[in-house]
Amino acid sequence: MAGLIHDVSHSAFSHCVDYILDEGSEKEHNHQDNIFRDFVNKTEIPSIFDKYNIDTNYILNEHNFPLLERSLPDLCADRLDYSLRQALTEKEKSQNEINSFLENLVVENDYWVFKNFEIAYEYTRLFFKLNTDYFASFNAAKMFRTVGDLMKYALEKEYINKDDLYTTDQQVLNKIKKNINKDPELKLLFDRMDGKIKITNNPDNCDAQVFCKSRIVDPLCKYNGKIRKVSEIDTNWKKIVEKELKPKAYFIKFEK
Repeated sequence: MAGLIHDVSHSAFSHCVDYILDEGSEKEHNHQDNIFRDFVNKTEIPSIFDKYNIDTNYILNEHNFPLLERSLPDLCADRLDYSLRQALTEKEKSQNEINSFLENLVVENDYWVFKNFEIAYEYTRLFFKLNTDYFASFNAAKMFRTVGDLMKYALEKEYINKDDLYTTDQQVLNKIKKNINKDPELKLLFDRMDGKIKITNNPDNCDAQVFCKSRIVDPLCKYNGKIRKVSEIDTNWKKIVEKELKPKAYFIKFEK
């Protein structure tokens, strides 16, 4: 149950909300975590739990579910879920390869542990590639900045309100589109988001600096009869982890 509801506080456009609302965080992408408890308590979820004599506070306390969430760079169910889904969706790995990762995971002392170093290292390289090419890429920075700018402007002009952000992407876009023809600034921001305006990464001449949360993993694995982190076996990986845990900075330049 904790796993099923752990992401319900995500807004429309997911982590783009961290670039829209003041309480969001570009470097940490933690807006949905910050509002999670309050968000759940305003839904019908607590009443469903009550019906079955389940303690809502227990379910909402992440410390009760260490396999579900852990701080980077530790492995957790959430990280496994989104990384393997992305790898499959983007055809970085086949279904059989995804299954191999899962089949080579065990749980010991409330930690996910790979059965051997080789499979653990293969997963770390996959996660590294996903972070570089997708999670914290320049394309991600463009998406976060342009969606954030459009939504923030639409909120200021009251074309949408904060409650709309907790509907769906399409519902938000439909409300904004109704105002595009009467507002040139809104149309410009929409065209930037829609990929109709060229955007480059230019540190020497930029319109905005954008940070992306960077994600990397350093999982546990069995090695010579002991449980060790990948970085304890491969010192090069330790250097990569230290570097990749820092937010990525990009310098957005709009053609117009």
